[in-house]
Amino acid sequence: MAATMKKAFTLLVKTGDQEGAGTDANVWVVLEDEQGRATPRIKLDKIFYNDLERAKRDTYNVECPEDFGRVARLKLSRDSSGIADDWFCDYIHVEDRRPNTSAKRRVSKEHGTKAIRNFLGSAYLKNNLSEDKTLYFFPIHRWVAPRNDYLFHEYAVCLPQDDVTQEARKADLEKKRESYKFIVHAPGMVAQIENLPSDEKFSEEYYWTFASEKISLLAKTKLIEWTTTKWSTLESMRSVYKKSLGEPGCIDVWKTDRWFGLQRLQGVNPQVIRLCKAIPENLDVTEETVSGLLEDLTLAEALEKNKIFLCDLEITDNLKCKDDRELCSPLALFYLQKNNELMPVAIQLKQKKGPENPVYTPKDPPNTWLVAKMFYNNAEAQHHQALTHLGYTHLLMEGVVICTHRNLSPSHPLFKLMAPHFLFLLAINTRGLEKLVSLGGWVDTCMTQGVKGIFELMKRGFDRWRFDREGQVEKELEARGVLDPEILPYYPYRDDAIPLYNVIKKYVNKVVRHHYDTPEKLADDWELKWWREELVKARDNNGVGLQNVPGNDKDGFTSVEEVVDVVTAIIATCSLGHAAANFQQYEQYAFVPNYPGILMGRVPTEKKDYTERDIMTLLPDKRMTLDIMVITKLLSSRGTNSLGNFEMQYLYDPVGVEAAEEFRKDLKKLSLDMKKSNIDRQWKFDWLDPDIVPNSISV
Repeated sequence: MAATMKKAFTLLVKTGDQEGAGTDANVWVVLEDEQGRATPRIKLDKIFYNDLERAKRDTYNVECPEDFGRVARLKLSRDSSGIADDWFCDYIHVEDRRPNTSAKRRVSKEHGTKAIRNFLGSAYLKNNLSEDKTLYFFPIHRWVAPRNDYLFHEYAVCLPQDDVTQEARKADLEKKRESYKFIVHAPGMVAQIENLPSDEKFSEEYYWTFASEKISLLAKTKLIEWTTTKWSTLESMRSVYKKSLGEPGCIDVWKTDRWFGLQRLQGVNPQVIRLCKAIPENLDVTEETVSGLLEDLTLAEALEKNKIFLCDLEITDNLKCKDDRELCSPLALFYLQKNNELMPVAIQLKQKKGPENPVYTPKDPPNTWLVAKMFYNNAEAQHHQALTHLGYTHLLMEGVVICTHRNLSPSHPLFKLMAPHFLFLLAINTRGLEKLVSLGGWVDTCMTQGVKGIFELMKRGFDRWRFDREGQVEKELEARGVLDPEILPYYPYRDDAIPLYNVIKKYVNKVVRHHYDTPEKLADDWELKWWREELVKARDNNGVGLQNVPGNDKDGFTSVEEVVDVVTAIIATCSLGHAAANFQQYEQYAFVPNYPGILMGRVPTEKKDYTERDIMTLLPDKRMTLDIMVITKLLSSRGTNSLGNFEMQYLYDPVGVEAAEEFRKDLKKLSLDMKKSNIDRQWKFDWLDPDIVPNSISV
């Protein structure tokens, strides 16, 4: 006798927003309970309706036997029929519509109402979900292959050794490796994506938002005559900002030594300054050079008391730039005053001592000293774009994203943990390199180094990057001798980056330790081993080439702590690391004399007393100034949600939901603390406020 069936469940099936995500194939679903009882196999097809199209949510009713319990598993399969049979499924959620069953669980108790609202949207919940309905979540997040019988447990998260459909899981990864292929465009460069997979392209909404923002910025400048003529005075240059894109905050203070010191502590490149324990042999600074600039201390006393700091850009030495433009490789010396203000006391623009390489100090004529500071900032701007910004965030993380897709299944908890922080990264890198870092592009015309120089500088920097130094905030600060607030009391970048990094680490730690709660789970996870192996494998051997990643070649990661450190560093780089380097670009670069991406002259070889006209000849013309303003304004705009407010929720198991809720609470508290700190700061620094830091590198 056939079992009595009744309508019991509603499926909500969400198709992805990727190009080609919709399907014409036949798709089937079966639900199973904890005892293995199953619903009939239903086909996701409604009459006179185009099902499962890109970005759509479709609903289907499912019957079940009378004695069917709570939903525990979901079987999913499709064929290859139709003109376009590919299908990317974001998620399937199941609503239990049976009244008063023992299988009921209220949403708010086990899943977290906020997490569900983020996932489905409050409008859908209001119209479709009453208080007594139970929901089951199956985040799929993958291209569903034909003739594979997928079996997902609730929450669809598990280590590979625990997956009951291991063959389908391995087949999916093999297919991923065909789409996510490494390419190294030139010796010494990092691994990048060979061809951008369709599901990594911008969503239509994001693409048009980004494009319309650029149009809007250009419209705001249309009333100004942007010609190829030079600016006549600094005041005439300054006047255009208020009429167009707004005055950067530095516009009144950019000439001051105090501001020059602040740029090292809270500008776009705050990772150059280091404690100086001895004057470098190639820096021609003596007691006489800085006499009268160290308050009541001698140079020897200031060094002994840890009051001297150094910025050494030797990495730019002899850099070959576009059209033989000349770039300096400066050393700048700073003194920490009794009031804790960091003041520049000496600048040498080239690495080797010599009669044509003078040391400039504040005792020189004001414009002579000002030009020396401008040339220092010009060199640091090249370092900022090549390494701190593009190289160490965008490009280094591109290889990590590719490696993650190639080796971790979408069901892997680490994939789900990191995926929100990879959103649009491959797309913006592809678009950025095409539009900005290409021959004739923005970097080539508006930066001294040009494309020729930026790639060479990147190569030099990639050779120096180490996971256990540059990859971790506190270790990187420690390596420069500036971790201790007793050494450098006022350092907004450090004081905001450390607590934000630690909040991220707390979140990662909770999720990772839950899934690796025994040594055996860590040791038996072959996807994790593959992932680490490819992270460290040489770039010319189909790997990312990260150096000093914890673990070893034989065993992979040897402790949960190592996994936590690596995942934390990756998420932090994609969020706080990029935010610190990116979002104040308009504030620093837009008023060109403040932080010149390009100067139109040779590096000074003597202490010339410059007139204002001399200074104006160093600056780019009006048309180039517009390009600098518009691009840096565009780059300074946020593309994705604030950290923790995920565009797509991947972790829906109770521990993952709880960890994300705690993460958001910790971020909210930290944001309030940072806002309070800014009240007493010498200059506002809110670029690492969690309200401003996005989830991912998407601009």
